[in-house]
Order: sequence, then C-alpha cells, then structure tokens
Amino acid sequence: MIVIAIQQVQKIREGDGKVTVEIKQSEVQPKRELPRTADGKLDYERIIETPEFKRLIKKKNRFITPYVIAFFTIYLLLPILTGYTSILETRAVGWMTWTWIYAFGLFLMVWVFTQIYVKKARDFDKDIDQIIQTHIKD
Repeated sequence: MIVIAIQQVQKIREGDGKVTVEIKQSEVQPKRELPRTADGKLDYERIIETPEFKRLIKKKNRFITPYVIAFFTIYLLLPILTGYTSILETRAVGWMTWTWIYAFGLFLMVWVFTQIYVKKARDFDKDIDQIIQTHIKD
C-alpha cells in the first residue's frame, strides 16, 4: 500500500528578523496500489481486450477523425492556394494580404482544436478510470 502524507503550515512566527514555519502533519491517506502481474507490470493487456475499452477507442476515433481531416485539409489548402492561384494575394487590411490572415487563422484553428480536445479528453479519462476500476480487482 502506498501512503501519501499531507502537510499543512500550522504557524508562521516572525521575530528578531527570523521567520519560523512550523509544519503540522495531517491525516495519512492510503492510496490503492493496482495489482501487478508476476513480472511486476500492470495487467494492461487484459484491459485492452475488454469490450468497454474497445468501445472507448471507437468513440475516441469517431471524435478525432473529423478534426484530423479538417486540419489537414485547411493546412494543405494554404500552399495550394498560394502556389497555384492568386486568390490570397490581394490586400486584406493595409499592407497585409489574405495569405497572412489565412496563416494566422491556422494558429487560431490549432488553438481552438486543442481546447476542444482537452475538454473532451476529460470525459475519456473518466471512462478509462471507470474501466480500470471495473476490471482490475484487488
């Protein structure tokens, strides 16, 4: 069993130009250690063969695929439009052409896609935790 000790600052005293910090040990909280195979590794092979894990992978792939297709399409469209057409060469704002706007938009797109994935990944993490608790017995 792994034990995690949490410490708290109890008092801070100042005097004679010195600062004294007293640390008080609080409750000790046990943390569950996952069972291991004979060679000491976690039994992930058993988990990845479960129907729940396979469903989670399919769900994750269904979520990611449209974003990957959109990213590569939009990303590869920039060199195609600048190399073979003159559509993006006209001025958009002041001296800036539409090529620059499109390129800056790519940064924005990556940031937005990342935020969407981070929020969705929290759900995936919850599903993984549930699968681990279901299939790894003490």
